[in-house]
Amino acid sequence: MAVQATVSASNAVVNHKRRDYLPYMLVLPIIVYEAIFILIPILQQVVSSFTSDVIGIGTVRWVGLDNYNRLFADRNFWNSLRVTLAFMGGTVILSVGIGLLAALLLNQNFRGRSVARGIMTMPWAIPDLPAIMVFFWILNPNFGVINLFVRWILPIDQTPRWLLDINLALPLVIAIAAWKAFPFYGLVTLSVLQSIPHDLYEAAKVDGATPLQSFRYVTLPELIPTLMLMGILACIFAFRQFALIFLSTGGGPARTTETLVISVYKAAFNSFDFSYGATIGVAGFVVVFAITVLFAYLQRRQEAVASS
Repeated sequence: MAVQATVSASNAVVNHKRRDYLPYMLVLPIIVYEAIFILIPILQQVVSSFTSDVIGIGTVRWVGLDNYNRLFADRNFWNSLRVTLAFMGGTVILSVGIGLLAALLLNQNFRGRSVARGIMTMPWAIPDLPAIMVFFWILNPNFGVINLFVRWILPIDQTPRWLLDINLALPLVIAIAAWKAFPFYGLVTLSVLQSIPHDLYEAAKVDGATPLQSFRYVTLPELIPTLMLMGILACIFAFRQFALIFLSTGGGPARTTETLVISVYKAAFNSFDFSYGATIGVAGFVVVFAITVLFAYLQRRQEAVASS
């Protein structure tokens, strides 16, 4: 009996150790994947920003902060940073805002609601290239559909060259990006709306709250954490947006839609200045990291206020 008890105790210890190691074993493949495909490339890019272009095969020259001094004196970089922040801000506000409005609408009871929800997801499901081709057709100066409505509304004689106009190109690219992104944020917001207990609305109605007051004091507090999280995601997605901008305007006209991602591409693959492209990429990483930290701080502060 004593031997059996000893064996059982040793087996229990072994099983306990296995249970302790199991979570780390499950997480290990993810850590390895992140290290190989994300952390190591980021570190390589940071190192490359302190070197010169490739002189020979496998030969680089350490230049220290020369690339960053060049970056701070580069007007095109500051223009790209300004365009990136404008594109990011416009896309976040429009996509998250329209997604919220769509979720509030589709949360109501009406006939054909399921069909409307399916239709709302179509912009998000369409690949970038077909979407840009559709907008090229809509915005074509010669036979674009949008020109008919513009002529009805505005007294103009000459049709605008939409994506070639320095004043219209960036707002149009922002609108296209927001049109592509808002279904995702709408679906996430809709799932949160459906999880809000209906009793809260009934209690607010009994207290005499109007629909606007119910939204302000019941719906909005429940949505704020999700909206802030979506704001972080929207900033990251907008910052790394490449395909829509490159396919629609290529960064033009006159660099009015050239974001930092487009600048990295042009420096690395048009000018073959890989070190300077890495430097722009590091600067962009610092910007988006700072924005993410700011959003995380605001979210934690809001959670602290809500809990108090």
